Amino acid sequence: MIPNGVYGHQSARVLPASCPQFFSKAEGAYLWDVDGRKYLDFMCGYGPNLLGYCDPRVDDAAAAQMKIGDTMTGPSPIMVDLAETLVAMVGHADWAMLCKNGTDATTMAMSTARAQTGNRRILIAAGAYHGSAPWCTPVPNGTVPEDRAHHRQYVYNDVASLEAAVAEAGDDLAAIFASPFKHDAFADQELPDPAYARRCRELCDETGAMLIVDDVRAGFRLARDCSWSLIGVEPDLSCWGKSFANGHPISALLGNDRCKAGAEAIYATGSFWLSAAPMAAALATLKIIQETDYLEHCVTLGDRLRTGFAEAAKANGFSMRQSGPVQMPQILFEDDPDFRIGYAWADEMLKRGVYIHPWHNMFLCAAMIEADIDFAISSANAALANVKSNIDELQPHPFVVQLMGASG
Repeated sequence: MIPNGVYGHQSARVLPASCPQFFSKAEGAYLWDVDGRKYLDFMCGYGPNLLGYCDPRVDDAAAAQMKIGDTMTGPSPIMVDLAETLVAMVGHADWAMLCKNGTDATTMAMSTARAQTGNRRILIAAGAYHGSAPWCTPVPNGTVPEDRAHHRQYVYNDVASLEAAVAEAGDDLAAIFASPFKHDAFADQELPDPAYARRCRELCDETGAMLIVDDVRAGFRLARDCSWSLIGVEPDLSCWGKSFANGHPISALLGNDRCKAGAEAIYATGSFWLSAAPMAAALATLKIIQETDYLEHCVTLGDRLRTGFAEAAKANGFSMRQSGPVQMPQILFEDDPDFRIGYAWADEMLKRGVYIHPWHNMFLCAAMIEADIDFAISSANAALANVKSNIDELQPHPFVVQLMGASG
């Protein structure tokens, strides 16, 4: 009754054989599938689970608001409270617009930049993911070339490539999109080179274009501000989603006064964008972000996990590549061009009750404790030993075969 069973990135067609398709419940750092199997979850719902599934501080706030009004003919005044809180927390922001998904926020950012500048060209790093709308989907089936006719690519962290793309755009440059760090699928992650980030800012200042940081995936996982605050570069627009309501459906576009007129000029809306219960959840989550050591806790656990996984890989004769922030790890293997080792390892981890991904970055959440990390490390040791003993029998996953064939 559902195309592909489940569509998009959560389709079982693209995941390891042992990956469950449907889940019956979630709590803290754990998931249970419909057959009752329990998993320590390092995907965190692909990012929304920041504090732990079903955190009562967040869910109680949403439930209380639900009792007095959620999706109404107009917004609750809690919308103003949330906008004020986000602007107070994010250094570059003077205003906020609320929506539902990361794709909503990135699309509004692009439209705002074009409305503000009157220009068309948008620069996007090759391989970057900014959502699933026709202008940005990584699988362009069903779209037409005109959807991205005014997009140009540059290489992340490559200043010369960026400058060349800006020069090619000429007087028609509306915006530069930048991920907070390079978190492309199937590839090692890269932290931003400060020189590249500063040059993004300088080029936008020189041309009048808008600098957009897409913080949908990394927002509040690297800093209590925009992720590029860590390197001292402020964007004009930033896109937020996933974690700032701990799993409740809400996202946001934040901007400075330099592009407020553009934001006021566009038409962007949705029937459920102004629902109040997710806003209440977001306010509760942001309070926890401000008042607790959730971030430092995740970094400590991430360091422990990275060290333990590296030791487990070495003990079993594998060269494991771990990249990116420790609280958002990407784990790949050397000498694994078709990801057969990565898929086999993920499959064995799933059998042992640890949900990991063979080619997408993962996440830690604040509900995890040292015992969870030690369980994951112990499981990794056993899983890698099994992979090693069967390595001559491994075959590439059908999805990877299809993907590599499509890419030539």
